[in-house]
Amino acid sequence: MDDHGPKPHAFDMRKAVLENSSYRRTVWTGHYLQVTLMSIPAGESTGLEVHPKNDQFIRVDGGTARLKMGSRRDALDVEHDVADGWTVIVPANTWHDIVNTGDDVLSLYTIHSPVHHSYGVMHETKDQADHAEQVGTDFPPRWTNQPY
Repeated sequence: MDDHGPKPHAFDMRKAVLENSSYRRTVWTGHYLQVTLMSIPAGESTGLEVHPKNDQFIRVDGGTARLKMGSRRDALDVEHDVADGWTVIVPANTWHDIVNTGDDVLSLYTIHSPVHHSYGVMHETKDQADHAEQVGTDFPPRWTNQPY
């Protein structure tokens, strides 16, 4: 599935999430928010991160995981086991990580507001995603509303 940009769009989200095999794939980038599919292999994680200026909604549609969140990298005092059907709300400036604790792929989608990734971004692996962030090639498009 490709990113359809800020045009009206409808699709079967659950099917798209469960069929996605990429670590990260944007499927809709609007002016104010972005929808991204993620596939996390068994034993791996989304990676401990913080978005100082983004709220994030996460929905798990397949697999099992351990959620960790907190106000500091070294103070992850919110922990939950999550699985198919769980929703996670991550306020801006909250450290978070989701570790796949199952034997199967962890399938989820996220909604960032404002937009967080490049339009149409697709990273097959976490290493590719990390590299893109390190070299500065994964950033919101100019046409999105970035309130900072």
